[in-house]
Amino acid sequence: MARPSNEFVLAWSSLLSTDATSGWQAISLQPAGPVEIQAGRRFPDNSEAVLFSFPTGSLPRSERLPEGKGFLVERTELSGREGLCLALTRQPEGNSDLFATMACDIVGALDDVFEEGAVESALLRVFLARVRAWQQFMSRGAGPLSAEAELGLVGELHFLKIFLDFGVAPMSVLNGWVGPDDAPQDFLLGEGAIEVKATMSSSGFPVRIGSLEQLDDSVTSPLYLAAVRFSRTEAGATLPELVAQVEQRFSGESGGVDLLRERLLLAGYFSSHMGHYSRRFEPQERRIFLVTQGFPRLTPGTVPLGVTRTHYELNLDHAGEFLQDFSLVLSKLGVI
Repeated sequence: MARPSNEFVLAWSSLLSTDATSGWQAISLQPAGPVEIQAGRRFPDNSEAVLFSFPTGSLPRSERLPEGKGFLVERTELSGREGLCLALTRQPEGNSDLFATMACDIVGALDDVFEEGAVESALLRVFLARVRAWQQFMSRGAGPLSAEAELGLVGELHFLKIFLDFGVAPMSVLNGWVGPDDAPQDFLLGEGAIEVKATMSSSGFPVRIGSLEQLDDSVTSPLYLAAVRFSRTEAGATLPELVAQVEQRFSGESGGVDLLRERLLLAGYFSSHMGHYSRRFEPQERRIFLVTQGFPRLTPGTVPLGVTRTHYELNLDHAGEFLQDFSLVLSKLGVI
């Protein structure tokens, strides 16, 4: 759970009147286990920052630390601290409210995984992963999802729940959800991959294919296309309600909820935007297809030389011969 924002805002405000001429001025906050945390400002540029001290932590000097729109992470030295000291600093062009939200979320994630028994090395991994998720979130514009992206995420969460209902191990599902990392397919499960599509159309079963690689089974095989048709009804769930349902399913898994939130952030979803998602989605029909020779698709090996990128629409009503049984698919993948 995110730390309260006033914990950071009050500390930063109290440092505004310092007479420091250069270097760090900081106020210690509650640590996240062995990780010391301070709200600070670096003078003379007066930048807000959160300072993290990992007493025995280390990173290769060659490792590139995250830098996003409005923030950066850098190594620093703090008086009296040994080990690895990292500063998460707001850049001048960064929005101060968004930076505070980011700081609260990252520190809260460290709190959560420490309470579940994570050691210092795991806390460092969580820190870097969460910051990189924010890096991608901000690269998308840090605003609410578009209507199309909202529908796509609802579809992925719908099938995530279906996998759990069929008995796939929860953390296998979550670790296999690679779509938010801009992978070609949405899920890597067991021996293959599943690409997810969602539609609101009541005529045909059209889905949008975003690249030549999405339905290319020459790289990952077996490859399946899972599709769901939604309608807008009061009986349906909003995206935030669906997120809450999925979070509940992972509440008993160590690190599960925080990893889910990281994936959601990578996908462009953040809880501060909940009020923007009022549409209700009720699943009406789902299908799953084996993508193999003869399936209607465009791939790098089937388009004319010189065609390197494409978006197209596919009507799945014309792919009936490739329909599969859902439980049989998961059994073939080796996950149930």
